[in-house]
Amino acid sequence: MSNALNHTEAITELILLAASKRLLKKAVYSKPADKTLFKSVLTLRGNGDSLFLQIERFHKDNKVTHKNFHTDDKDALCSFAEGYGQINLITSEGECELRTSSSGKATLLGADKLRRKLSSGSGEQIAPISNNREKQYILDGSEPFLRYLDVSDEKGRVRDRKQSKFRQINRFLELIRDVEDKLPKGELRICDLCCGKSYLSFAVYHYFANVKGYRVSMTGVDLKPDVIEHCNKTAKALGFNGLEFLCGNIREYTPEVLPSLVISLHACDIATDLVLEKAAEWNTDVILSTPCCHHELNHNIHCPELSFVTDYSMLRQKLCDAATDALRLCRLEAHGYTVMALELIDPEETPKNVMLRAVRKKNFRSDSAEAIEKKERYLAAKAFLCQGKDLDAFRF
Repeated sequence: MSNALNHTEAITELILLAASKRLLKKAVYSKPADKTLFKSVLTLRGNGDSLFLQIERFHKDNKVTHKNFHTDDKDALCSFAEGYGQINLITSEGECELRTSSSGKATLLGADKLRRKLSSGSGEQIAPISNNREKQYILDGSEPFLRYLDVSDEKGRVRDRKQSKFRQINRFLELIRDVEDKLPKGELRICDLCCGKSYLSFAVYHYFANVKGYRVSMTGVDLKPDVIEHCNKTAKALGFNGLEFLCGNIREYTPEVLPSLVISLHACDIATDLVLEKAAEWNTDVILSTPCCHHELNHNIHCPELSFVTDYSMLRQKLCDAATDALRLCRLEAHGYTVMALELIDPEETPKNVMLRAVRKKNFRSDSAEAIEKKERYLAAKAFLCQGKDLDAFRF
């Protein structure tokens, strides 16, 4: 048995021993072989005598996934640990660390001392984390704008029928917080295009103006005059003086001051493309857009190589959903953005759960080799999917 395998088995045994005596605080698995991960963290979970070990895997695309282990499943935990170059075990009796070099040589520090202390079992027991604990959100439901929008009642309790909307709003704010450092400090210009009922407009304005203390000028734009009138009345009633709503077609809208942040939630079909086109045209620093329905490509796809998918209507739609968003990201890359597709909310709550995020690169030149390569990639992808046709919504 190799040196690394011996040490991996030894630290895994210590993790299980600490868990059995309820002395485990956490184990941190870092330097993963899987480069899509930052790290993973193991904790003891459950209620009463029903205990298990849970691994939270932190991905570089900001997602967190989970994997559970029985408290006596040494083989499975050892197998998991082999994917990491460093493991730090933290208990109420002390710590130990496993390091593995690039050549595969492993060093286990503090294990013997920790084993003796854990075996004595005299340390302070750590209560397992309840697996039913409530998620800590940016908003808690008591915010005046949530009560005014009827997301919460007068006591600040989120209404049962609005729980999904509340989670959606908080998740959107979490994604904004992740890119806040890419935005100007102190003063911020924001546009919400195809804003609809504007739950996000009010939430984003509240976050920057009231939570973070920015000076905010924000405009929501939509085609429905009754909705716009209601949103303006709501903004005035809330004292959101930097928030306004305009009725109009976003094709024809150009703000006097170009925004640093453009957001859009569920703009239907090619309206999402118009949002992205406008934002890229304005050289917006950050774009966050959650598409709604996808019809344009589904009606125009012509790709014999993919006929084994497109011959089946449901699979054709799923393919076109993914391909449409991929084309959107390719086009934004060609315009100088670093892009990513993220999950907005649990797909069980809504199928419209994809967030397209774009952050503009500094000093990007449209005539650079990178820009030309990205543009050619985008055009080639579009040509492959629509051989002999064109897409009005995807003109470069």
